[in-house]
Amino acid sequence: MAPYSGLKEVRNDPISLSQVSTLFPFIQLSDSPKKILYCRCAFAQAVPEGVKNEVLKRLCDSGANFETVSDLCEMSARKDPRLSKLIEGEEPVQIAACYPRAVKWLFHQAGLPLPDDDRVEVLNMRELTAEEISDKLLNE
Repeated sequence: MAPYSGLKEVRNDPISLSQVSTLFPFIQLSDSPKKILYCRCAFAQAVPEGVKNEVLKRLCDSGANFETVSDLCEMSARKDPRLSKLIEGEEPVQIAACYPRAVKWLFHQAGLPLPDDDRVEVLNMRELTAEEISDKLLNE
């Protein structure tokens, strides 16, 4: 039996995302494209280690597309160009880091004020549980 022999049967019929992921488990598709930034908070170590590790594990296990950075504070200080790429465009952005006011200030310090609309959501790993953060990142 040839690989993907069942593909011929469904080629002309519309298929759902669940059917695509069954036929091609190596392809990651999303109903609602969004950008996810996960901060390890490596230098200040302000985020509890257990929460950071569990959120990262759940993101990795999910197969979701996300960018992880060692420290958002350092990126801001260096005015890292990846920050501008993160907030450009129209896609929703979720940032798992620390206090929303701190993250907003970090982007401002980097010369990239966050948009005033609801497109950017900052999830506070200092106050929320890993389960709450993961649920917001992966299920909303």
